[in-house]
Amino acid sequence: MNLTGRWERVGELVRKELLEVFRDPRLVRMVLVAPVLQLLVFGYAVSTDVHRTSTYVVDQDNTQASRDLTATFFASGYFREIGASNRPRDLVEAVDHGRALVGLEIPRGFAKDVTNDAAQVQVIFDGTSSNTATIAMGYSERIIENWAQRRLDVSFPTPVELRERAWFNPALSSRDYNVPAVMGNVLLVLCLMLTSLAVVRERELGTLEQLMVSPLTPGELIIGKTVPFALLCLADLILIVIVSLAWFQVPFRGNFLLLFLAGVLYLVSTLGLGLLISTFSNTQQEAVLTSFLFIMPLMLLSGMMFPITSMPIGFQWLTLANPVRHFLEIVRAVFLKGSGFNSLWRQFLALTLIGASLLALATRRFHKVAA
Repeated sequence: MNLTGRWERVGELVRKELLEVFRDPRLVRMVLVAPVLQLLVFGYAVSTDVHRTSTYVVDQDNTQASRDLTATFFASGYFREIGASNRPRDLVEAVDHGRALVGLEIPRGFAKDVTNDAAQVQVIFDGTSSNTATIAMGYSERIIENWAQRRLDVSFPTPVELRERAWFNPALSSRDYNVPAVMGNVLLVLCLMLTSLAVVRERELGTLEQLMVSPLTPGELIIGKTVPFALLCLADLILIVIVSLAWFQVPFRGNFLLLFLAGVLYLVSTLGLGLLISTFSNTQQEAVLTSFLFIMPLMLLSGMMFPITSMPIGFQWLTLANPVRHFLEIVRAVFLKGSGFNSLWRQFLALTLIGASLLALATRRFHKVAA
């Protein structure tokens, strides 16, 4: 078969698909504008940092020591006072009605107990927000311990000196950790939504039969349907990276070519899954609903918000077949660590195998549909 003629046919199909996209202003906005808006929304909304957490104070001692502790507690910036009294039931009411997530209670005789090294302070947390409560608990413990050491003026040497240092993300900013991960999930949604409708739309318009009787082979049709969306998604990838660096100021310590290669392999996987969904769907509505059945599990099992190591062992093995997991590991390592191919080759190999398998299944399924 003439190789030049094959590529000419594929090129004409690619041109046709791109023209259809850019002729529809709504689709253009969906492809080029929506991903940036989603990144901005998720970049600000998806955060595990705790700042200015609403706190209610009950100071029953009302001494210089208790006021100094309260001032130190709020000077950190992690907590914000929303009310104060000397009655514990007011604290319970504030937490119970959701006005406060944290309650600080200082009992009577606190100043006297401090001098006797027997003081107690109660901090209450609203456990319905477990992540915020856990982080706020760590902050409050450190603040109170530092205050106590300063008050006691400990001058004798301690047997162990603790020096903490966070590598790769010194400020422990959740935004630097989450924004690169949001990139993978935004591209996942875009690729699945675009490609899952590719074959179904042709079937509903009645043009699939025309394509079947054309000189195009099923393999050429799959390539022609995939390449346009791959080009658009690559453009979105570049746009999202620019927004991450310029707007969110996420540090980038790696190699752009390595990130681009990972993006290509990731798009092959997501586009292949979208085409596979398209071959199983009879209507565009069915294709969209089926895509959402995949989107949520892929996100939840990607390690974006929940550590994979904390999942049951069966789900940990299941995540190995998730392309989002491997892409997020690459993106975070390239952005924050500056890792190279030598330390990421396993993730690249996994993306290659998953992408090739999904495209092969989609092509085989398309042969059956075409027959």
